[in-house]
Amino acid sequence: MKLVTAIIKPFKVDDVRDALTKLGIAGLTATEVKGFGRQKGHTQIYRGAEYAVNFLPKVKIEVAVPDERAASVVEAIAVAAKTGQIGDGKIFVGPLEHALRIRTGETDADAL
Repeated sequence: MKLVTAIIKPFKVDDVRDALTKLGIAGLTATEVKGFGRQKGHTQIYRGAEYAVNFLPKVKIEVAVPDERAASVVEAIAVAAKTGQIGDGKIFVGPLEHALRIRTGETDADAL
């Protein structure tokens, strides 16, 4: 099993969710986060005063998938989240050792 974690722009969440739904992905977790990368934030003007925004709003999406579906999930997220502009985000894939569905007691791939 793999845990696919994507950090994307907030306005792309619906596009990513729709792309994953078309793949038959039954669920995901989305968390509002803040961060910066090469983009390094930006400056804004509020009531005439300029100030630096060092941490930009992003959304972290996490999806647990069987090994054989990880590549298609990564591709779907990448296509759906891409704007071609700086700050589109990143996708990370890591191993997932164990999963348990609390309600039924199913484990690992059956729990996904």
